[in-house]
Amino acid sequence: MSPLSKLFNHARRYRKHAVLASVYSALNKFFDVLPEILIGVAVDVVVSKQDSFLAKIGIADTQSQLIWLGILTVLIWGGESLFQYLYSVAWRDLAQNLQHDLRKEAYAHVQRLELGWFENRSSGNLLSILNDDINQMERFLNTGANMILQIVCSSILISIVFFVIAPGIAVIALLPVPLILYGTFWFQRRLAPRYADVREAAGRIGGRLNNNLFGIATIKSYTAEDFEAAHVDEASRAYVTTNAAAIRLSSAITPVIRMAVLAGFVVTLVYGGYLALHGQIAVGSYSVLVYLTQRLLWPFTGLAEIADLYQRSMASIDRVLGLIQTPLAIPYEGERLPRELVKGAVRLEQVDFSYDGAQPALTGVDLDIAPGQTIGFVGSTGSGKSTLIKLLLRFYTPKSGRILLDGHDISALDLQDLRRAVGYVAQEPFLTDGTIADNIAYGAPSASRADVEAAARSAEAHEFIARLPLGYDTPVGERGQKLSGGQRQRIALARAILKSPPILVLDEATSAVDNETEAAIQRSLARVSRGRTTLVIAHRLSTVRQADIIHVLEHGRIVESGKHDALLDRGGIYAGLWRLQTGELDTAGAT
Repeated sequence: MSPLSKLFNHARRYRKHAVLASVYSALNKFFDVLPEILIGVAVDVVVSKQDSFLAKIGIADTQSQLIWLGILTVLIWGGESLFQYLYSVAWRDLAQNLQHDLRKEAYAHVQRLELGWFENRSSGNLLSILNDDINQMERFLNTGANMILQIVCSSILISIVFFVIAPGIAVIALLPVPLILYGTFWFQRRLAPRYADVREAAGRIGGRLNNNLFGIATIKSYTAEDFEAAHVDEASRAYVTTNAAAIRLSSAITPVIRMAVLAGFVVTLVYGGYLALHGQIAVGSYSVLVYLTQRLLWPFTGLAEIADLYQRSMASIDRVLGLIQTPLAIPYEGERLPRELVKGAVRLEQVDFSYDGAQPALTGVDLDIAPGQTIGFVGSTGSGKSTLIKLLLRFYTPKSGRILLDGHDISALDLQDLRRAVGYVAQEPFLTDGTIADNIAYGAPSASRADVEAAARSAEAHEFIARLPLGYDTPVGERGQKLSGGQRQRIALARAILKSPPILVLDEATSAVDNETEAAIQRSLARVSRGRTTLVIAHRLSTVRQADIIHVLEHGRIVESGKHDALLDRGGIYAGLWRLQTGELDTAGAT
């Protein structure tokens, strides 16, 4: 199935719109062809007078014939203009609506894809598909589809006129058409893979630019502007080289078609003139044939532009539909579990997981968390702490074993219900480009301003928010760049508090903040953890010191568990980490 067929098969709801737009295009072309026929009729009136075609159908007076020609000309041009307006609006409306629906559908599908899918793909390439590729499809529907239809319609209409007036000339004049079509399709088949490569090259440029813009502060701090500019230059040159190969091939179409058009036109001009001179066809008919030959064959020179636009669009449509049709590894639908019924009991049974299928991230993890407990997870980088949380949120699926929430296997739960039950505060929280109030109410859009402020007070964020010129209406900027790291963390915590989830997760939320912010988060945590299951991943052990149970992970296994004091008394890994962080190890070494 061709990409265009896939597109219209995918967008069934727009078939009536496409048919109506096509009818308008055909009617416009019908009226567009008629003026050339009128020119022939006018010549016939001037040359033949009372023996003209119009005289034979009952309009004998030459003056009346000219008046009727004028009236018909106005009507024909009016009809052509009307249907040009209608097809222009219809095709553009179709293009706009279809690109809107495709972009919305593609983005909605991307949001449902599992986290692991994103780790192997460039965000810049995804942006290229969601934006540029869909726009490329829109450009084709705006102009290319109408141009193809009008060439087909004009070919049919003019061929009918040719065969009515001079069948012999028609056969000879139309001989180049099959050659033109065959040549066009021959070029198209060779253009398709080239334009697929062009779209991939464009995606790589987008990925490089997107990556650099996100890391602009690092680039500046390391004075790596020239280094990164060279990378962009390399990606851009690759795009230019790839595109040049396609351009060279597409540019060859027009000269080939021109030669075929010339052959048809010369035949009509010479052979038709010969027939007119010898009285075998009327002078007016000869005039019509000369004009119509040009009208028939000359539009075929536009096939080069159409073929180029078509192949670029088909390459884009393939990428967009390929994205939409990417299967979901983690289904969203499942057993319903409303948030208000969740108690917060979590159990892991012999959970194994690996990101790459080779190196284990978790091995044989057994864990039982009672509702309302505050549980701390500590360990070195790569020990598996954050992986536990990602599995609980079903960003990934365990290789073996299972995770239960209140006795329900989370793999069978509705994914939205599961995630609504969890308030998640990441190490680097995401803030949307809105106001502070918008970000706090992100998970609860119906919350009142009083609810937003209460959540901010619980997160000890109200004081710094009140000092801002616009208070809760202060814009945070893209990704919250107008705020400090500690301020972003407190807003993220307020957002989780306002969501009021049965389970609260803090994934190293204090690892990159100052002591004052850490103390504020700890005070907030002591308040908001009451009555809900709270899971805290921490590098700073002071954050989990008051936890009901602390689990120490090493190489994907839980190697120690217990309260803070008990773990210190044991003198194991946790005790070593505590001494390292508090400076006791240095003191002991000095003595």
